[in-house]
Amino acid sequence: MTMVPAEGGPTTGPTVLRMLLGAQLRRLREASGVTREGAGWEIRSSESKISRMELGRVGFKERDVADLLTLYGVTDGQEREALLKLARDANSPGWWHRYGDVLPSWFQSYLGLEAAAALIRSYEVQFVPGLLQSPEYARAVVLLGHSAADVAEIDRRVALRMQRQEILRRDRPPQLWVVVDEAALRRPIGGVEVMRGQIEALIEATRSPHIRLQIIPFAAGGHAAAGGAFTILRFGDQELPDIVYIEQLTSALYLDKRDDLEYYAVAMERLCVEAEPPERTPEILARLLKDAYPH
Repeated sequence: MTMVPAEGGPTTGPTVLRMLLGAQLRRLREASGVTREGAGWEIRSSESKISRMELGRVGFKERDVADLLTLYGVTDGQEREALLKLARDANSPGWWHRYGDVLPSWFQSYLGLEAAAALIRSYEVQFVPGLLQSPEYARAVVLLGHSAADVAEIDRRVALRMQRQEILRRDRPPQLWVVVDEAALRRPIGGVEVMRGQIEALIEATRSPHIRLQIIPFAAGGHAAAGGAFTILRFGDQELPDIVYIEQLTSALYLDKRDDLEYYAVAMERLCVEAEPPERTPEILARLLKDAYPH
């Protein structure tokens, strides 16, 4: 049976549509006994191209999808049209396309995944997570990496970050579960007033039922994810695997192998145990506001 996301549902972004179509094409190929090499030959391409298509890592040419469906024995007109429509929709640009001038290609994939996730679990050690940054704090963070940029470019980069946060205000927002190291909250990005506004914004965020924020205090010592920040994305469709996202200075890693997922899932669970419970977060933030960033 062909799976097509419901209109307006949480998986209608182009990135996830590519993943869904790729998974469907893989199932059809395996059921018909065709190798990746054979499928690649059929569309005048390579085995690695078929692999990338099946993982949803590349766009789809409608002609290629039609040729593969024929090769896999899909003759039912309704099923073929549903999958071809999925291919067309998967090639539609996301909202972030208009920020292409300030957006690296490796981050565009993440924005598509983030917008489609049902659960976002994130650990941060250096900064407040982007989805919870105030505009002033976001500007200070952007300036750290783009100090030579003009005002218009900085404005666009901040606007992009603020646009990302709209997923938390939609009708069916994802669950956001964030663990932040105390160091990130004590590092005075942008100065005292900016940090006051940011801590107040975090206190407000804790009132949202779909946001859970935990803090790992200095007193916790070393912990499970001392190696650095990471995010685990989970999707509402069971056909899609979890993805671990690890950002680097000029690129990013996307991990979806079972061993990697289990390793990071265990690390995240340990972080949540070692951190202060979420019900204590407003109290911790209020004390931090008074002690570290007084008027």
